[in-house]
Amino acid sequence: MKQILLMDGPDHKGLIYQVTHVLYNHNQNIISQDEYVSPSGQFFMRTEFEGEGNPKSILDDLTATLPAGLNLRLNPKKKKDVVLFVTKEHHCLGELLIRYAFDELDATIQAVISNYNVLQPLVSKFGIPFHFISHEHKTREEHEEAILRTLEIYQPEYLVLAKYMRVLTSDFVKHYPNRIVNIHHSFLPAFIGANPYRQAYDRGVKIIGATAHFVNDNLDEGPIIAQDVKEVDHRLTAFDMATLGKDTEKSVLSKALKLVFNDRVFIHGNRTIIL
Repeated sequence: MKQILLMDGPDHKGLIYQVTHVLYNHNQNIISQDEYVSPSGQFFMRTEFEGEGNPKSILDDLTATLPAGLNLRLNPKKKKDVVLFVTKEHHCLGELLIRYAFDELDATIQAVISNYNVLQPLVSKFGIPFHFISHEHKTREEHEEAILRTLEIYQPEYLVLAKYMRVLTSDFVKHYPNRIVNIHHSFLPAFIGANPYRQAYDRGVKIIGATAHFVNDNLDEGPIIAQDVKEVDHRLTAFDMATLGKDTEKSVLSKALKLVFNDRVFIHGNRTIIL
């Protein structure tokens, strides 16, 4: 079975040799390897390998061989289990559902959770469980508690906010540290609130874009995974800009998820290193 070794920590001489030597001794074949050393001397490496052997034994040997202070994670190369969160907008959800249906997502969509019932007919076409958990007449904490009870059923590895228009509390985020991915337009913090594309049109912006990032305690300020921008001009209406923006959002979200689900993203402070 294929395995992915992720390693980060202070740089030391001979780290690559030590890792490859251990894998060689365990009769493993290295398929790919990428590494990076930051200007501050932080080492990052992603190694994909395969072969017969006990992953725990390999990880124990690596831990015993390598210098202290390094973070080691050994993951089987497999599809990730995810739950999608949505509100009313369909474009990101539809993109992910289609990619999932054609085995292009590198993940298993276990369920979709929404605070509105608007997108249930779309989700039902793909045979995926849809959970309508209304936020009405509930405090934010009560609503999130109901969501957490539903998530207990699935035990997902990642949550994907596919245009989920609710702010998550810090207590909720703590249940999935560095495991919640969000997508939003790149106008923030300039055009906050409703109708950002109308606001951008009124200001005559020249570029629009999208940002996919991990969710942390600071709204829309988590480590960035992927971004893209498109040039626009006065010929586009606010509707045209919104359409182009939505296309950008769904492509950026798909790109970010492919990186995350393939274990290519390291989080270092509030930045990402992508190998």
